[in-house]
Amino acid sequence: MTMRSRYLPLLALCLAFTAFAQDKRPPGLEPIPEPPPPPQSVDPDSALEPQVTITKRGEDKVEEYRINGHLYMMKVTPPNGKSYYLIDRNGSGAMTRMEVTQGSLSVPLWVIKRF
Repeated sequence: MTMRSRYLPLLALCLAFTAFAQDKRPPGLEPIPEPPPPPQSVDPDSALEPQVTITKRGEDKVEEYRINGHLYMMKVTPPNGKSYYLIDRNGSGAMTRMEVTQGSLSVPLWVIKRF
């Protein structure tokens, strides 16, 4: 008797037990129902996304960034030169110019409460 023929009945028995074990289910189990569809509501973060308006003023391309209708930043791109930003740092409406340079750091300033 070869070694292969010795293990063949054992292999068949193991396959039969696994097939039997898969068909055996505990009584009283029901399939899981499908989850309900997600609600069709407005995304709360959509109010935080800026509205960008791109216009041409003379030869310059101007991009205006607004949140809730408040203009907080403008990017001006002249046809021959580097872009620069006009930023309202404290919400007063006074824009300060900021050049775009390598490694420039702009510290974020958020308005927490307005009186």
